[in-house]
Parts: sequence; structure tokens; C-alpha cells
Amino acid sequence: MSTAAPSPLRQPERQVFEKQVVGLPPLREYLRNAWDRREFAVELSRTKLRSQHFDTAFGQLWLVLNPLLLAGVYFVLVDILRSGEHPKGFFAHLVIGIFAYYYISGAMRDGVKSVTGGSRLILNQSFPRVLLPLSSVITAWKRFVPTLLIYVPVHVLSGLPITFGLLWVVPIFVLMTLMAAGFTMLTAAIQVYFRDLSSFLPYLLRIGLYASPVLYFASDVPHGYEWLLYVNPFGQVLAAWGDVLHTGTAPPAVSLAVGAAWSIGILIVGSLVFMSRERDFAVRL
Repeated sequence: MSTAAPSPLRQPERQVFEKQVVGLPPLREYLRNAWDRREFAVELSRTKLRSQHFDTAFGQLWLVLNPLLLAGVYFVLVDILRSGEHPKGFFAHLVIGIFAYYYISGAMRDGVKSVTGGSRLILNQSFPRVLLPLSSVITAWKRFVPTLLIYVPVHVLSGLPITFGLLWVVPIFVLMTLMAAGFTMLTAAIQVYFRDLSSFLPYLLRIGLYASPVLYFASDVPHGYEWLLYVNPFGQVLAAWGDVLHTGTAPPAVSLAVGAAWSIGILIVGSLVFMSRERDFAVRL
């Protein structure tokens, strides 16, 4: 009686974990895929706003009252420091300046944790990760639009001009959106590697507010400190924004050129940094 030959021992399976290659994906295919899935970013923004009760009357009221009350506090502070002397239309300048600044900074504060907070989506779904920080920009845009309805009566009651020159706010708003998108992608990527950034970011944004022509006019900056408006990424964009709404005319060419350079530059840097590190996020999370 013959016996079967013993079967060879099964070799255990080996799993090799290699360092994820960091580099840019094929940009044309990546951008097309992101555009095809843009509804994902819109729906993610809608879900986030719904969780913050944006769809309720009180939620929308608080959305407007919060920056408006903040503008009132800063107005009283500046009024005390200036002994009650301030230019015509200063309150309108302060209100719309804070609204604009909180549009950019709000996108950054909301988007800094968009990747680390969306770890389950990243680990279980395949999609362009850039949609996560961009959804925060969409959320900030939805929060910003209602504030414009509050500013219109403030503009009129302040006696500021209503001219066709006010249409310059459209390209300037586009520049602010590009800057918000670039900064949001950049901070979201950095947060993956340095988790304390979200705690440190509010202090950086507070410094950015004080260094920007929001609590004052750009023309009020003392001699020797004008450089702050150029090295501060928000400086010239907000200076152009305030000049257009206060004078009703085209912004200075220098403000527009420097603001465009900062906005486009930050968008390019932020998007390249984010997309080049995207394939490493799953390992880091």
C-alpha cells in the first residue's frame, strides 16, 4: 500500500510596505476627475452647513450678526484710540473689510482639518483629495454672500458713492477666492504633518488682520510701514477692495497687480504642494 507524499509546507504570504512615492499626478487627468466630481465638494459643503444649522433662521441670523458685532467692537475701539475722529465712511469700510477678511480666513480655519478630519473618506473612498479643502472654500463663499445684503444699507447710509466703478469688486473678489483656495489647500496639507498648525493658525490670522487695511485705511499707514502691505499676502487685495468700495473708482494699479501676484502665486503653491503630497496622506493618517 502506497502512501501519498507529504505536501510541501505553504510559504507564508509577505506584505511589504514601501514608502509612498511623492510627486504630482497627471495634472490633466487629475483636474478632469476633480471637475467631474465637483458635486461631491458641493454636497460636502452643504452637509457641513446643515450641521451648523445654516438652514435655520437663527443660524443665518447669527452668521450675519457675528461679524457685524465684531465690526461694532472694533469700531468703538478705533473710535476711542482716535478720540472720536475718523474719516467719512469708516464704519462701512470696517464692516466690509471684516466680511472680506473672514471670507478668506474662515475658509482656512474650516479647511485646515479637512484632510485629517476626513480620514475615513480618504481611507475608504477613491476621489481627488483636493475636493476636501475646496469644499471649505465653497462653505466660506456661502457664508459670505448673505453678509453682502447687510453691507448694502450700510454703504448707502454712509453716503458712499454708487457708481459703475463698484464693479471692480468682482475681479477683486475672484482674487480673494483664489487666495482662499490656495491657502486652504496649503494649510490642509501641512496639517497632516504638523498637527499643531490648527491651534497656531488663529494667532497667525489675528496678526494678518492687524497687518491688513481693515481696521484702518491703506492711506493711513505711517511712513516706514508701507512695506507691511506688500509682504502681507492679504494687504494689497484688501486695500484694493476697500478703495473700490470707498471711492467707487478703479483701484490703484499697484494694489491690483501685487494682489493678483500674491493670489495666483499662493494658488499655484498651495495646489502643487497639496497634490504632490496627496498620495502620502493615507500613510500619515
